[in-house]
Order: sequence, then structure tokens, then C-alpha cells
Amino acid sequence: MTTKLDNLEAALHAALGVQITSLTNALGEITIVVKDSSYLSAMRVLRDHPDCRFEQLIDLAGVDYSTYGDGAWEGQRFAVVSHLLSLTHNWRVRVRVFASDDEVPVVASLNDIWSSANWYEREAFDFFGILFEGHNDLRRILTDYGFIGHPFRKDFPVSGYVEMRYDPEQKRVIYQPVTIEPREVVPRVIREEQYGTK
Repeated sequence: MTTKLDNLEAALHAALGVQITSLTNALGEITIVVKDSSYLSAMRVLRDHPDCRFEQLIDLAGVDYSTYGDGAWEGQRFAVVSHLLSLTHNWRVRVRVFASDDEVPVVASLNDIWSSANWYEREAFDFFGILFEGHNDLRRILTDYGFIGHPFRKDFPVSGYVEMRYDPEQKRVIYQPVTIEPREVVPRVIREEQYGTK
């Protein structure tokens, strides 16, 4: 007896074939990985192929794998993960693509395929520094326009580089280097011998 996920897996293989570099069926979800060189064409096939018909892009996010598995990760550092929904077939798929360059991560924009990709891609650019080739308005969306760096990268300092405050003498907001001293906070643990036994 074939399940719905088995049917989806067969439909993905029929539609994409060798464009799929890996397919994982775990916890009731299917995740496929495609190469960045065929990312745009694969996503277009997922939208248009009658066996797939993924009409909606419901989420897109950047991922920094630099410390994944306590530094044991051997693959590319940055990935873009998209979640697609087919209303026609009532199924979902997760698509992961890794940027081939860790220094300047670039993947194709999905904005021309699904207009909902616009703000998602801007967020991934803002937080991870992932560039989306073909995006017509790639600018920061959640951090300040003068913000330096990308705060969700694993090598970005927790305190940041600059802080802003209102200066009453200048009557404006000013930026200055962070004045917080970096420190390691170790929680103090108190153990009571009879705790929880009464």
C-alpha cells in the first residue's frame, strides 16, 4: 500500500529526476536538496509540472551551517530553505539549496516564480548576507539601513559592533561603538538536599 508521501516522492523523482541531489523522507516530511546551478529551473518545474503543482511558496529562510554538529559540518556554509505547498494535491515539500561560495553566498531569486519570495529573500539577505540574483529590490528589511554586518551569521558577535542612543545635546540618535564589556555568564546552581521529596 502506497502512502501519500510515497506518491509525493514518486512525483518529485518523475518531475525533477537527476536535479535532486538528495531526498529525505523523515518525520512525515520530504526534504529535497538541489544544486544552486539548477535551483531556478527546479523550482519552476515544481510549480508547473502537473504531478507537483506547488502553487504557493509559504516560507523561505537562510541557514548558516558553520557551527552545525559542533563544527563537524563539512559542506557549504550557507543554505536557503524553501517550503512549498500544493493546493491541488494537498502536499508540502521542503527544498534546500546551498550557496556554492561561502564568502559571497549567491542563489537565484524566486521572486519571478512566487511573488511571496520578495520579503523572505530580503530577510535572508538582511540577516545572513545571502544575495539573491535577479531580485529587483534587495535591501535590508528588519535591521536599520546603516546596520553593519548580518546578525544571524554564527560569527556575528552577540553584542554587535555598534549601539545607538539618543543624545539630548545633539537632539538626535547617534551611533557609537558598543560599550558593553563582553563576559561569560555562568549560572549559579543551588541544590537543596530535600528538594522535591516533601
